[in-house]
Amino acid sequence: AGKGKGPQRKALSLERTKGSEILFGVAPCWLALAQARRALFRLFLKQSGGPGRPVRAELALQAAALGLPVLHVPGRELELLCRGRPHQGVCLEAAPLPFRSLRDAEEPQLRDGQSRSRQLLWLVLEHIQDPMNLGALLRSAYFLGVDRVVASLSNSCPLTPIVSKASAGVMEVLDVYGTDDLQGFLKAKSAEGWEVVGTVSRPGDVEGVPVISCSEFRWDKPVIVAIGSEGEGLSLETQLQCQRMLAIPPGRALHPGIDSLNVSVAAGILLHSICSQRRNGD
Repeated sequence: AGKGKGPQRKALSLERTKGSEILFGVAPCWLALAQARRALFRLFLKQSGGPGRPVRAELALQAAALGLPVLHVPGRELELLCRGRPHQGVCLEAAPLPFRSLRDAEEPQLRDGQSRSRQLLWLVLEHIQDPMNLGALLRSAYFLGVDRVVASLSNSCPLTPIVSKASAGVMEVLDVYGTDDLQGFLKAKSAEGWEVVGTVSRPGDVEGVPVISCSEFRWDKPVIVAIGSEGEGLSLETQLQCQRMLAIPPGRALHPGIDSLNVSVAAGILLHSICSQRRNGD
């Protein structure tokens, strides 16, 4: 370890429970403590006063109720723990949150009434690699009332602390399922009577799958909305499992080289377009 000041200053960030990670920010830490869905080890709070002090006091009480050690540390220790990310005076050492297995998933349409099953909406994410986008997608999905989120396990971002922060802590509340056979999953849901719709940025992308404007889509059966990766969109294999593709019509003639929206923004628009029909009744 050495005897200099530097190694001693870094001791906090290095003495970690094996396999743990550091959540940062008020919302992820607050909701991780409240949900207790993962193993929690230590709460780190900035020791000085300031505007966030009452919130930090609440977090300390929450942690104490769970029997967690609470360490009050200088701001520089928090910077080291979360590698300079926006921690808002709070870090939480915790076990990683894995994707849930679809094998463990309850089937909500089996226990809910007929009209409710018609109004089920699931979001499928294929190869989303940017943690900021994944967090924003989860935040929108939760807010707009998506019943389940399913992600491809291959070529996808794991459920990291950065995702949790970008989701404003939604990742700590919403179950996110993972599958290594996305096409098989979509095929099975189609056979059960679900409508599987994909998304395209440029109409005419897909041979043999009709493309409609999201405003034309009518939600009259359980629906899965499939969103593809930031650069490539949905893979051809997944597109071929879709009954229709939804497009967002642009509000102007687009400059050459600008042809699409950020994936999380596009998903928010599409989901809102569909979810607004839920309030209109059956």
